[in-house]
Amino acid sequence: MGLLIEGQWHDQWYDTDSNDGEFVRTDAQFRNWVTAEGSSDFPAESGRYHLFVSLACPWAHRTLIFRKLKQLEDVIGVTVVKPEMLDKGWELLPQDDAAAMDPSPIADIRYLYEVYTATQSDYSGRVTVPILWDKKTHTIVNNESAEIIRMLNSAFDAFTDVKTDFHPEPLHPRIDEINELVYDNINNGVYKAGFATTQHAYEKAFDALFKALDHVEGTLGQQRYLAGNQMTEADWRLFTTLIRFDSVYFGHFKTNLRRIEDYPNLSNYLRELYQVEGIADTVNFDHIKTHYYYSHDTINPTRVVPVGPELDYNRPHNRDRFF
Repeated sequence: MGLLIEGQWHDQWYDTDSNDGEFVRTDAQFRNWVTAEGSSDFPAESGRYHLFVSLACPWAHRTLIFRKLKQLEDVIGVTVVKPEMLDKGWELLPQDDAAAMDPSPIADIRYLYEVYTATQSDYSGRVTVPILWDKKTHTIVNNESAEIIRMLNSAFDAFTDVKTDFHPEPLHPRIDEINELVYDNINNGVYKAGFATTQHAYEKAFDALFKALDHVEGTLGQQRYLAGNQMTEADWRLFTTLIRFDSVYFGHFKTNLRRIEDYPNLSNYLRELYQVEGIADTVNFDHIKTHYYYSHDTINPTRVVPVGPELDYNRPHNRDRFF
């Protein structure tokens, strides 16, 4: 995981020494919005916007899920990077790869950092996915996944027959409350455990992670979804961590107190979400395992990628007991 400093690429890992061994994620810098009514500089249009994603990254995975749920495949293109993130950072997949999806709308680029420098030649910061790119103005609109999925949820409704709202106004306070708990302790919590460089920082993140998972397990014992009996963005934000947990985080990030398979409610809930039409198509375990085990050589210097575990997310679930 490198970064750009005044437009120049540096192969530089996160600095945990100044934080007592704790991993601290930096904020996204591009925070513009696509709007349905055209009140921003980026009005919703079919074919104008493009996503750059990694199939391995849980943050980018959110955007692929919402693109699928809202049936926006013909509205917003997608370019995929290789699963390995090496000394030059994310690298675009060649077009002859089956997972490549759509060609890059930016000609003659090879690495993702070139998307950032195409927008701002002296950009300084981490080079992350997802990126929402505007093909008309040749700039990054937004690189914060939480905001991109809200745009996909509603801004492009004029271009799809799917009007389902995964962020309904009456549930805003509840969804925000859940997102805060899940983001800090689970979504980012696995990284805080996995990237910790002191025992204290690791155990602090580990304890918070499993306390939060236990809390969610209890919630799902009382209701079908996190915000009640309606599926919302909160469920999909959690899903992308849960689907990676037993295959990657449990071993690679040392979050090994319990697997998701060991939680009766969470495991059934995970299978229900996985079995929603089209969602399995957004999950690529080859990219997921290759990325984490091969790219993080500070954690796994041999770069050996494990073969297992063998998990069947198409097994029946019991979540319909709530209806």
